[in-house]
Amino acid sequence: MLEPAHIKYANPLYGQLIVGPPGSGKTTYCHHAFKFYKELGRRIGIVNLDPANENMEYKAEIDIMELITVQDVMDSMHLGPNGALMYCAEFLEEHTEDWLLPLLNKAKCNYFLFDCPGQIELYTHHASMSHIFERLQRDGYHLVTVNLIDSHYCSEPSKFVSTLLMALNMMLRMGLPHVNVLSKADLLKRHEHKLKFSLDFYTDVLDLNYLLEALDDSPSLRKYKKLNAAICSMVEDYSLVSFQLLNVRSTESLLRLRNHIDKANGYIYKAGEEQSVNTLLACAVNAETEVTRQNKDIEPYM
Repeated sequence: MLEPAHIKYANPLYGQLIVGPPGSGKTTYCHHAFKFYKELGRRIGIVNLDPANENMEYKAEIDIMELITVQDVMDSMHLGPNGALMYCAEFLEEHTEDWLLPLLNKAKCNYFLFDCPGQIELYTHHASMSHIFERLQRDGYHLVTVNLIDSHYCSEPSKFVSTLLMALNMMLRMGLPHVNVLSKADLLKRHEHKLKFSLDFYTDVLDLNYLLEALDDSPSLRKYKKLNAAICSMVEDYSLVSFQLLNVRSTESLLRLRNHIDKANGYIYKAGEEQSVNTLLACAVNAETEVTRQNKDIEPYM
């Protein structure tokens, strides 16, 4: 006769890894998302992992600048900003066990926003940040990468293609649930006249052959026709990249992004705020008509 199973409930831990190029709005997102999730009743804290983040709009639960800063490394080791930032990432990796994890364990939170450095090479060519995230996963953290991209990149085909390539590279190298976000979507109206296609072309990353034609029309990019075609083909072959729109000052926009993030890191299936079965299913499978999605997700920004 089988012994009855003894199931031990463990309080799950969740985290958003906020990454993206400098100026994409990572710190601003952390500030507004913290207040938003706090109102939802989550036990949330912000962890600043950017050793050059001197203008935080929030109070960090844990701050890497108490351990090491880019400026100190530049002064003591005579490195440039990029080299100093990579050194800081390696230093943090070395002290994950004796500094980061103990502080996380002491925090009275089970949901964290990790404000990460903006140097893209740390996620596409360097391994320290990935190793830190892997260690957090082994400690039971359900993580999702939230990759913020400034929405004005949609206004130039060459910038948008480079954004797609960067996002794909990051998704494949980090190997985590991933949500790509076009931030500052409320400013898109300023660039609307530069958009060659409708906004859902960029969010859903539709047929890139049309974008390829726009690239070939540019005199400076025409000579790279074969390279452009190869890059677009690779992005389409993987078919992984799509974007969500975000205006951090809109509660509805934050709510819609929350639904995508909660699905990605599994929060919605565990112990979220949703009590209604209908609401749970709607969030889980994104059950809404295309008309509703257009009205709420596209039209407010155009």
